[in-house]
Order: sequence, then structure tokens, then C-alpha cells
Amino acid sequence: MTTGKVDWGKLAEEGELASAVTNLSVNQNSKSPETNGVDGNETDKTPTAAEESLLRKLLHKSLVDSTQELEIQRKNPHSPLYSVKSFEELKLQKKLLRGVYDMGFIKPSKIQEMALPTLLADPPGNMIAQSQSGTGKTAAFVLAMLSRVDTTKPYPQVLCLSPTYELAIQTGEVAAKMSKHCPEIKIKYAVRGEEMARGEKITEHIIIGTPGKALDWSLKFRFFDLNKITVFVLDEADVMIATQGHQDQCIRIHKMLPKTCQIMFFSATYEKAVMDFAEIIVDSPMIIRLLKEEECLDNIKQFYVNCQDMDEKYDAITTIYTNLTGQAIIFCQTRRTASWLADKMINEGFTVAVLSGDMTVADRITVLDDFKEGRVTVLVTTNVLARGIDVDQVSLVVNFDLPIDQQRKADHETYLHRIGRTGRFGKKGIAINLIDSPQAMEICRDMERHFGKKIELLDIGCRDLKAVIRQ
Repeated sequence: MTTGKVDWGKLAEEGELASAVTNLSVNQNSKSPETNGVDGNETDKTPTAAEESLLRKLLHKSLVDSTQELEIQRKNPHSPLYSVKSFEELKLQKKLLRGVYDMGFIKPSKIQEMALPTLLADPPGNMIAQSQSGTGKTAAFVLAMLSRVDTTKPYPQVLCLSPTYELAIQTGEVAAKMSKHCPEIKIKYAVRGEEMARGEKITEHIIIGTPGKALDWSLKFRFFDLNKITVFVLDEADVMIATQGHQDQCIRIHKMLPKTCQIMFFSATYEKAVMDFAEIIVDSPMIIRLLKEEECLDNIKQFYVNCQDMDEKYDAITTIYTNLTGQAIIFCQTRRTASWLADKMINEGFTVAVLSGDMTVADRITVLDDFKEGRVTVLVTTNVLARGIDVDQVSLVVNFDLPIDQQRKADHETYLHRIGRTGRFGKKGIAINLIDSPQAMEICRDMERHFGKKIELLDIGCRDLKAVIRQ
């Protein structure tokens, strides 16, 4: 009988990282450091501290190099890193798996590959995830939420918060579609307009809403018990943390959660200060970060058009849109510009609607429904729609005004969210920036430098504009 040491470094370099980490995890949970070999030999597979450190470094490097999209970090050194290539590997409930396939998902996206094994593990893992729009973030955390529900318990176990009414409703719609074969899973919205009688108790298993409403319902009116929540999700977590009112509300909620509650933070972008704060309040998370050079989707083709004034901008929009099929979103910096543009397009026969932050909730939902159902083909909006709204048919995004911050510098984050409204889930999309001044041109060049993606000059007077845009 012979005993031999496993060369963990060599194993890692040869590409056997997934099985190496699995063996490492099993071994750490085993009573004995030795396992029986196939031929009856005993092989000591327990790595030394140095070997374990090397393995984890090589594994981390492999994950970054192999995906070229995601950077993975583990704050808990005893948890393995691994991914899945099919939804079947996740051992989901059959009814949930049917819902996933009914939604058109064939295999996990990159973010789902890496996130779901941790989110569905036993015991569950915490996560801070950054992944661009259209990569399947919502489906990832919704699937985890649904999988954690115990339907024998008639009270809320999952709390998912979004910064806006629209995003909360959209998340709920995804959850409803994914759980359509699981009618026993009940969902409740905690948003403006939803009311409950004093003394009433929520019996639904999942609450999806906004921070203010959820805080009122839990602490002020006692409609549900935060101490019974087992899963807490922040969607667009960077906005929640960076916005003082939302941050205060989320911190108050977080403090009331049990220590065993699973925490998930998801967003398309994180500023360093926001990420630092998130890492403080989320215990031992897996951190998934999009690499810098991948922030701007490769399947979105970006152009700019030189214009003299607003009228030329309008002419450019009508010329471009009449050469394309599908739906379009046009972003303006102010409500005044949005209203002017929409009125002008409506007068010329376009089916246009305006969406802005000063509208009532009911009006905003009506406009979004009309756009999603195709009754409106052009949506003119301010930054209220820059985040998270998924409409598959959007093939064109136009920046009537490029986004700027309070110092009138390029707002890279908002630009990313805006152009991310097109090119959803791997489809090709087009983003066009209208340039009417040297300042606007400099902002456009800044965007180009920041994301490392070419923004090409578009001559809207060329003979075959449609071919130029689509090539």
C-alpha cells in the first residue's frame, strides 16, 4: 500500500481546477484527510496551506482568463468556487426548471453560471454581483429567491428591494413567469398604491418592493416580521447605497434581519466607495465583478452624428428611425426637451410617448405597458428609464443629449445604463449620440476613451444609411 501527495499546483495548471476545488471542499468537510484510491491505495489529498493558497490563486486567475467577462473573489476561504453549464446541474425543483425553460433560457449566462451555485448552496452564500444590463442578473437572483421559499410557512421569507416602482414591478413579473408552474409560491408587492388594513398580516412568501414602503410595512405597521426573512436582495444596489434616503432605509432593514439571512446585492455598476460600503455590511460574500474592458457591450454598435442645433438633431432622429425597424428609446437631459421632442414627432405621425419622473405611478405604468406591447414604438424619456427596464424589441437608443454629471463632466455610469437598453441578451443593438457643440464632442470622446470602444461618425446623408448602420 503506497501513499502519495497530490501536486495541487500542477493539477491547477493542467486545467483540472473545478475538480480540484471540489476535492478540496469535500476533504475539508471530511473526518479523515485520506481517501481510498481506485486500486486500494491511499492517497493523501489534503493540501498544505501553501498549496491551498497557490490553488486558489490559480483558480482565480483561471476564472478571469477563461471568461474574460467576470472577476471572481471569495471572502470565505473555505468555500469552493465552481460554475455550472446547465440549469439541470443546479438540482432545481422540476416545476421551477420548467418555468426557466418556458422563459426561453436554454443555458445559464456567464453571471448565472458563477452566481447560482453559490446562491443555491447549502448553507447559502452571500453575494455582491456586478454585471452589465442584459446579462441575466434578474433571472439569477429571482431563481435563487424562488428556490429558497418554504411554502408550508404562511409568512414572508424573501424580501427584494428595488429603487423604483417600475423596477420592482418588473422583478415581480419575472418572478411570476418563472414560478408559473408553482402556484403555491405567493408574491406580494410593497410599492406605492398597495394598501393594507391595520392589524393585517402578510401571508405571501415573497415581498418585492421599494425601501420606504417595505420599512413602513415592517416596522411601522408590523404587517410582516423582518426577523423571519431568510433572503434579502438589493437590486440596483449601487443606487440604493449611494442614495442617502434609500441607504438609510436599507440599513435599518438590514439591522433587523437575522444573522443567518442570505444577502444578495446586484447591480450593473459599482463606484469604489459604494463597493467598499457593500463589503462592510455583507458578511463573507462572493464578489463577482465585470472587468473594465467588458463594461460596454460588444454587441452594441455606437455612432455619433454632427448637428448644428436642436432642429438638426430632430431631423437626424427621423432620418435614422425611418431606416430602422423595431422600437427606439430617446434620452433627453430635461423634461422640457423630452416634451418638445415628443410633441414634434407626434405631429409628424410617429407613435411616441413620454416618460418622466414627474408623472404619476399609474401614468408611468400605462406608458411602459404601451411600449412593451408595441402600441408605442418610440419612447422619449429622461434618466428615469436608464436602469433596468427590459424591452426585447428595442433596437435603437438615441442620446439626444449626452449624460453629464453635476460638474458637467461625462457621466459614464448613466451612459452605460442608457445604451444597455438595447442589445439585450446577446442581440445586436445600435446607440447613436447627437453632437451639437465642441463640449458634447469632448464628452463623446471621453465615453470612447473610458469604455475603450470606438464611437464612429455616422453620415446620415449617405445613400444606403440602413446598410451602414447594420453592417
